[in-house]
Amino acid sequence: MTKPLLDVKDLKIHFPQRKGVIKKRTTYVKAVDGISFTLNEGETLGLVGESGCGKSTTGRGITRLVPVTDGEVRYEGTDIASLSKSELREHRKNMQMVFQDPYASLNPRLTVEDILAEPLKAHGVKGKAERRKQIEKMMDVVGLNRKFISRYAHEFSGGQRQRIGIARALILNPKLIIADEPVAALDVSIQAQILNLLKDLQEEFGLTYLFISHDLSVVRHLCNRVAVMYLGRMAEVGNTDKIFENPLHPYTQTLLSAIPVSNPRHEKERIILQGDVPSPVDPPKGCAFVGRCPKAHDRCHSDRPKLQKMGEDHYVACHLYD
Repeated sequence: MTKPLLDVKDLKIHFPQRKGVIKKRTTYVKAVDGISFTLNEGETLGLVGESGCGKSTTGRGITRLVPVTDGEVRYEGTDIASLSKSELREHRKNMQMVFQDPYASLNPRLTVEDILAEPLKAHGVKGKAERRKQIEKMMDVVGLNRKFISRYAHEFSGGQRQRIGIARALILNPKLIIADEPVAALDVSIQAQILNLLKDLQEEFGLTYLFISHDLSVVRHLCNRVAVMYLGRMAEVGNTDKIFENPLHPYTQTLLSAIPVSNPRHEKERIILQGDVPSPVDPPKGCAFVGRCPKAHDRCHSDRPKLQKMGEDHYVACHLYD
């Protein structure tokens, strides 16, 4: 039986808005507003939703790159949100991030060797020869030629730069990788190479992935389970095949209807939403999706729906199923 590696309960990440000369706080941007999910050891969970729904902020909150307002983030039973700086530094060896932009996330003043040596130095790997040995081994693992070790980031293609980012994340031998749109900035042909690399690395090192993406085709290819977010809240969570074949939440149904079909002769019914996404500063009192949902009724305006079980490994937050 697989055991939970990561357990997120009622996670909230709110950012204060400050105005005026003295920068007095006036309100909060509720980027993540009470989400819960588990991530089992060895699996890949896809976190999906529109831009601005809180996916990336969730990943950064889990690693404490942004402060957590409330809730629990438990890694192997340890609440990461309560750790001190020294405890967190030690804990970060177990969880690393791969960022969306493979150029902006790499220091242009450092060579590949310097970039990959940084985490080793930070976590006490002494001796330049030992660090060099580990760096060259990791370059082999991600498919980078060792003779590139003295090159700078601008001398590489987008796919090669992302391989450097993956190597940096893996060099401390973590269990959990949070991949934040790792192929979104790459050409389609290069995307396939990086996705296949991620799958191969998962099998080789027994990695667990939280894969953040807005590309549902990629998510279906890579992920065992899917979590759908809307306006900082969780709409639906479950097995990938079940959600793609039988989406329950109206928002999930809308997202899936937008996936392009490969056959131009095959017509697909698309769901076109009306209205705009509400502001995360003042989200709806009830369901976050109520202003755009074609199936909304009175209760949706007043009561916030909770995730409820609809079958084995399938949960939905919608009053249609109460």
